[in-house]
Amino acid sequence: METRTGGADGARDRNETGQAQNQRPRDRYGRPMPHGSVGEVERVPDDAEFTAQEGIEEAQRLLDGGFAFTAHEVLEAVWKSAPESERELWRGLAQTAVGVTHAQRGNRVGAARLLRRGADRVEVFGPHAPHGVDTAGVAAFARALAEDLDAGRATSGDGIDPSGMRLRGA
Repeated sequence: METRTGGADGARDRNETGQAQNQRPRDRYGRPMPHGSVGEVERVPDDAEFTAQEGIEEAQRLLDGGFAFTAHEVLEAVWKSAPESERELWRGLAQTAVGVTHAQRGNRVGAARLLRRGADRVEVFGPHAPHGVDTAGVAAFARALAEDLDAGRATSGDGIDPSGMRLRGA
């Protein structure tokens, strides 16, 4: 249930417990749209839970469809419930996906930083990463996109294709 009170415009979204929580629909890049709009993506609930397998499959499906922001939300949900020994892997995967999101939105500098940070986090897990995650492939994709952003070769919006980020090797 959503309630709206307070805020600069007299309305602030709140969840069932009264905590501030943006309930507005989102565009394909995760940007909030006006209340009453039809969102371009399905929201991932804050309390969503995914197994590692489910998270990888759903995040890859979303990346393949161009929805890096929503993939990031899925990976973040796995990160929150992952065993301590895997948390940095999931954190890095979520950072690479949100880095792609920032690239899609046109924030080249922030995107490149997040992509490199995520690449560094996943890469340390090496070729025997849990759940068959292709850490070398994810890191290579993230670093290549960061380089393209730095060099001005990448174009924001639909010019950024997240489907090249393969969470598992072929």
